[in-house]
Amino acid sequence: MNKKDIANIRKQFKLDNDLLNISEIFNVYIMKESSDIYHHETMPFELLEEEQKELFMNNFKKVLTGQLDEKLFELKFQQDSEQSSQLILHQGLLGQSTEEWTNQMLKLVEKMLKDKQYEMDIVVTFIRGEYRIPTKGNAEADESGRDKVYANPFILCSMNKTQDPKKELLFDYIEKEFKYNIVVDPIINLKAPISGFLFPSVTDGASDVNHVLYSTGKANELDYHFVEDVLGAEEVMTAQEDKVVFEEVVKKVTGDQINTSTLSNVYEEINRVIEDHEEEEPPTLDYKDVGNVLKSSGVKEVDEEKLESAFKTVIDDEKYEFKAKNVVPKSNSKSIKIQTKVADVSISPQDLKYVRQVQVNGKVCLMLEVEENTVIEGFEMIPEVLFSKADDEG
Repeated sequence: MNKKDIANIRKQFKLDNDLLNISEIFNVYIMKESSDIYHHETMPFELLEEEQKELFMNNFKKVLTGQLDEKLFELKFQQDSEQSSQLILHQGLLGQSTEEWTNQMLKLVEKMLKDKQYEMDIVVTFIRGEYRIPTKGNAEADESGRDKVYANPFILCSMNKTQDPKKELLFDYIEKEFKYNIVVDPIINLKAPISGFLFPSVTDGASDVNHVLYSTGKANELDYHFVEDVLGAEEVMTAQEDKVVFEEVVKKVTGDQINTSTLSNVYEEINRVIEDHEEEEPPTLDYKDVGNVLKSSGVKEVDEEKLESAFKTVIDDEKYEFKAKNVVPKSNSKSIKIQTKVADVSISPQDLKYVRQVQVNGKVCLMLEVEENTVIEGFEMIPEVLFSKADDEG
């Protein structure tokens, strides 16, 4: 599942869209003290008030918002696991009656509550329905001019925390008096879901029941209880973890130190791999690819045996493949952070080649190459000559 597939689904979640049909919504309220189900109810989505529909639609879109491997993760179900969540979801998807569907969803809620204590009351929302994806340029377009569409049944889950109502002072226009606003009902925060998923996953518009799209509340922070115990999915690494492992592998090959020009070359080589990749699935780097990148970047004494050993030592899998986009800083922002005791500097990867660490009079200095005089607090700095050519002898 790539970002194009996700974007195609996310944009369907809007009111009055005939390509999306949400048949039912099922809400479950969980108490934090006891981790028990306090209340649950289901109803046809169409019976909700328009304002409620809009709140939920925005919430569902947030579940499907974020970068792959950072907030969104396509997970593969574990095979032969007990009380398979894949089977539960599939049976819920195919359930003919509301009771069949809700019973299957309650089985998932039980998994959410097992050996888990939440810090606040939680509301878990499930919806089921189908979205239709038009096929572009299809010769079988109907009389209305719309291309042939494929229907994809789905279940979406959104977990949301509750918060206490604000204590406020109100003015009563009729009684002409100030009153303390007494509200005891908790507020369900639909603006920031803490977790969720979409089943089944989708690839090129086709459903894939062997995978599920998992959404986490915070970037690069997986809820392993939810991934492994609730969804019953295989272990996965975040983009941040992928980058850390890549850096450790490179250190094993090059040593702990590397100059900025070589590091800049490494990033440029990997970005070239990404740009030259023509398939929709993101490019990956195995130990041979990493070796080619390092050699092209000017790293000496790189051989396959050393790389295989580095992969085995760091990640215990010499066949592991990095996702190329995960191991390089984002090129569209100043994503490289250089922290020193004197100052913190942020630069974009393509500008890393203008940075040098040098020694001046025995002191370590960070040197930035600039195209014009620097202005600080409105004052233009006077260039200082730190390096002078030694006098010729004789």
